[in-house]
Amino acid sequence: MEFDFLNNKLTINEAKQLNPLVLAFIGDSAYEVFIRTYLVNNNRDMSAHRLHLNTISFVKAHCQSEFMKGIENILNEEELSIYRRGRNAKSGTVPKNADVQEYRVATGFEALIGFLYLTNQLGRINELLNIIINLGI
Repeated sequence: MEFDFLNNKLTINEAKQLNPLVLAFIGDSAYEVFIRTYLVNNNRDMSAHRLHLNTISFVKAHCQSEFMKGIENILNEEELSIYRRGRNAKSGTVPKNADVQEYRVATGFEALIGFLYLTNQLGRINELLNIIINLGI
């Protein structure tokens, strides 16, 4: 069986049935690709090392937690539900550079991005990421 990488949409119900940590798993990767793409497109002469450092400033748990505070009030009920499921999921690990509360909020943020990505709601991701970029935490 061949997998279609360009057409990988799940239904909303299928995505809702996934473990929120699975949504966060894919959301973490998708978010980082979106941020890296944004940085490359806007800093074409920047070194790879500098691009990496700038990426970290957007993807670390502390920043994701701050970004979530900046977008939480514009999320619809479905998005808030996905975020809360991710935030409340028990992952069993905490990274060394984040406190537990920030890490949990960041996990909720990543679950939201993963849900939107897997359900092919790219316009909504674009809208939220543009707000995040403008927050510039």
